[in-house]
Amino acid sequence: METQQTQGNSPQSSPERPRDRTENVPYPSIPPIIDSRETEYTGAGVTSSVNIFGHPIHPIIVIFPVAFLSGAAGSDIGYWITKDQFWSQASMWLIGIGILSGIAAAIIGMFDFVRIPRVRSRRAGWAHMTLNIVALVLTIGNFFLRLFGSSSSILPTGLILSCIVAVLLSAGGWYGGELTFRHKVGVIGSGET
Repeated sequence: METQQTQGNSPQSSPERPRDRTENVPYPSIPPIIDSRETEYTGAGVTSSVNIFGHPIHPIIVIFPVAFLSGAAGSDIGYWITKDQFWSQASMWLIGIGILSGIAAAIIGMFDFVRIPRVRSRRAGWAHMTLNIVALVLTIGNFFLRLFGSSSSILPTGLILSCIVAVLLSAGGWYGGELTFRHKVGVIGSGET
């Protein structure tokens, strides 16, 4: 009899006890910095509006401008240290390709922003879009600065712009991760295993 009472008072058998968020979850129990709704951690995901066989295209394409434009910051640092024209030309190519791939990623991302209400209703969606648009505009300015200027225009203005863009892309990518992993945009199913 005493054993039944002990088992009846155990936290696992109490039907009124709410499930602790830290129990058996596949993510760390870190409070969100931006808005979040508990139901979205366990509820169904929202499919991307631009996908191939259910796989969202935006996360696939966005890696290219991030890689190229972060690489441009690195090659600008290489130019700053060595003053070798190789790094100047590498930056120009990386920025040009970064702009083209960034425009493609922005167009596809804008389709999701316009068509998925969950994205528009989250500060993470607005922050992701704003940071990445600012990064793209600064990159276009950086490209024309180099196109119509000399290699000396890289220092310090081009280097500073490239580093600012790299930071903006990191922050914008973090908010994109929030949309995917916290708000389940572009994720199919409940995520429960």
